[in-house]
Amino acid sequence: MLIDSAGAQCYKPRMQTILSILRPFRCVRTIFCASLLFLVGCTSYIPRDDSYLPLTSDSTDDTIKLVTVPLPVIAASPNEGVTTGALAAFLAHNRRDEITALLAPQVTYNDTFGVTASLYGAFYPTPDRNFEFNLSQSGRVNHDYELRVRDTSLLDHKLELNGFFFKLVDGSSRFFGFNAKSPQQMETNYANDEFGYNISAGYRIGGRLQVTLGDRFRDVGIRSGAFGGLPDIKDRFSSATVPGIDGFTTHAVRLSLSYSTLDNRDTPTDGAYARISFEPTMKAWGGSGDYRHYEIETKGYVPLGNGRYVSVFRLMYNQTIGDNVPFLEQSILGGESTLRGYGRNRFIDNSFLLCNLEERIRLFRWEVFGVTADWEVAPFIDLGGVMESLNKANSSNFEFNPGIGFRAIVRPNIVGRVDLGIGKDGPAVFVGLGYPF
Repeated sequence: MLIDSAGAQCYKPRMQTILSILRPFRCVRTIFCASLLFLVGCTSYIPRDDSYLPLTSDSTDDTIKLVTVPLPVIAASPNEGVTTGALAAFLAHNRRDEITALLAPQVTYNDTFGVTASLYGAFYPTPDRNFEFNLSQSGRVNHDYELRVRDTSLLDHKLELNGFFFKLVDGSSRFFGFNAKSPQQMETNYANDEFGYNISAGYRIGGRLQVTLGDRFRDVGIRSGAFGGLPDIKDRFSSATVPGIDGFTTHAVRLSLSYSTLDNRDTPTDGAYARISFEPTMKAWGGSGDYRHYEIETKGYVPLGNGRYVSVFRLMYNQTIGDNVPFLEQSILGGESTLRGYGRNRFIDNSFLLCNLEERIRLFRWEVFGVTADWEVAPFIDLGGVMESLNKANSSNFEFNPGIGFRAIVRPNIVGRVDLGIGKDGPAVFVGLGYPF
């Protein structure tokens, strides 16, 4: 049997006949097969040469297990509003039943941005190399093109190379003013039009310690946003009070020292992690100003009940020192990975202190279309605040955001999540890939 799925069975001779007819038209055949798989979620087995998925691992058999899962898309966030649509996830497996490639086309609709077509891909040719891309284009204002690469295979696995390259426009961006007391009534809208890169090379010392040298470039233009019902940022603020409001450029080097005992980089369940970073930006290197970032982060993962319960914490401090620091380069809280009760970039000042507590509880392990996933519920508390400096912090600076998350994890490298956080501005819902921390 060629295809094994509930309610749909296709026999090998019949499918081989169809494919032989379409063989001269490779693109047509690919679209035809993808359409069939999209209509019915299923597990199929196709010849490796006909997969058209790049960087398939050598550990893959001549016949590839390809799992197709069609899913609805329902998302809501404080900045973008409600987005609905559909996607199809295509997952290729190797002979050990590990995912070596993920391809997910998606079409969504949002009242402000119209129809958005996206294509996300993640490829894991070996455990030491992977790359991801995201291509997204909206009918109005927004687009997002990203590429991430990672390689840890060099110098006897002691050298880690990372690269992130991007070009985006986000017409949903918000600015409320500086400091922890910025009121919701001061909300303004703008579109940040930016491109840049973030590259790094890390060398592992003694198995646990890593020294990393990085380079970050970011060119940002500030344009009119997509929400006409909100004041434009330049109507309410000026360059004299908000540095960077007319656009800016950042070019910074970064030096980091980290220590890790985590059992997995992407889906950890045990261990600890600590990092300290220093990142100066200078006009002499092409930046818009002279300023410095200092950051300390610690994370811990404590498993209980044979790993069914994982208690997770993160403590993080960031400080920005300098004159006329662009507002998007200062210390920022809010969004899917910091304060999940608020939209992105809700609070901005010279420093922030953040604590995240989360209990990840595996409800069950379920196989869907041949993919084994852990399904988790994760009640959490986010506590954080911005301030001029740490010695000027007080209780009124901090926001308390309780919430709950729902996750589906395909180990060792794929996490889908929905997080609902509650802040003073109301509830916030975030949908995405990867753990928040």
